[in-house]
Amino acid sequence: MTEPMPIVPAVLTWARERAGYSQEAAAAKFSKIAGWERGETAPTYPQLEKLAECFKVPVAVFFFPEPPDLPSIEQSFRTLGSEQFAAIPPRIRLLIRKARAFQMGLEDLNRGRSQAPRLITRDLSFDPTDDPIALAEELRNYFRISLSDQMQWSSPTTALQEWRKALIQVGVHVFKDQFRNSSYSGFCLYSSEFPLIYVNNSMAKTRQIFTFFHELSHLLFQTSGVDPVDDEYFTALSPHALHIETICNRLAAQFLVPDSEFDKCISGQKIDEDLALTLANSFCVSRELIYRKLLDRHLISVNTYRSAASRWNKQVKTGSGGDYYHTIISYLGVDYINLAFRRYYQNMIDDDELADYLDVKPKNLTKLEEYITRRAP
Repeated sequence: MTEPMPIVPAVLTWARERAGYSQEAAAAKFSKIAGWERGETAPTYPQLEKLAECFKVPVAVFFFPEPPDLPSIEQSFRTLGSEQFAAIPPRIRLLIRKARAFQMGLEDLNRGRSQAPRLITRDLSFDPTDDPIALAEELRNYFRISLSDQMQWSSPTTALQEWRKALIQVGVHVFKDQFRNSSYSGFCLYSSEFPLIYVNNSMAKTRQIFTFFHELSHLLFQTSGVDPVDDEYFTALSPHALHIETICNRLAAQFLVPDSEFDKCISGQKIDEDLALTLANSFCVSRELIYRKLLDRHLISVNTYRSAASRWNKQVKTGSGGDYYHTIISYLGVDYINLAFRRYYQNMIDDDELADYLDVKPKNLTKLEEYITRRAP
């Protein structure tokens, strides 16, 4: 399609500004964008596809009659100031925009209403002044997964799959990607209807599991958030933001490894790395989390904790990429891909829109469909 598309210029301006581009910066990629935004000319469909990829929004957004009434991405990160948000590396900010595109896709494909049997962000709302132990217990009761169930999972891989499935069942979609930055393990985007968690697939599976619940805590405090690896990140936070981050960490740790059970497990035991490994395997968590709980009890020193954590993090092996289609399925999740294809089969969206929702090229749809069909029960 080489003819100009009938778009509303204000929507294009909204998409550009929302992605954090000045008109001058966008012009480096789209030389005619000033004229498009003034309504003097209009982009072709291939140009819209490139705009959508750059600004991380679905192509369909450009055909809206007016800009969507959505807060800016930055505004949803209530615990971060504008300077702190701006300090987030460009690659991570790009992934945040990409995540927002998936969130908007979920809203479109679900016709604005979550289809989850239960919606945790509607059913639960936590206050950061509440006791993390009580909150963790309430959260576990809500998931209906006992600690005994968790400790019967055979490996971190199984645990990661089970927790991801459990999150989707309560209305929280989980997406993954290569962050290409080891300082960030994930982030979340709050929405009362379509909350979303985005995880760094390069991290160890046990770290990804912790990120699930650190970010879920943010969502239950009704804010978007990030999960940095480096403690130096916290030094620049306001006292309120620091409290939120601290509580999110405590809640995630308490949920995955309850204090009462942990204290039973370490009673009378020699405190060393062998014990940390045994407990990490039992709870399907990282050795670092076990050592952090030992540090909190003053059973190891800060130097011992930092030295071991640094050494363990260097031992994490990253994959070589693998099969493209398996990677897409892993990153987007079977549920989201099936939802998009279902709307396609219902003739609600066409090939180009399907590819846009899945962030793949149209030529790859047939092969992806074959892969996802093989996974059908």
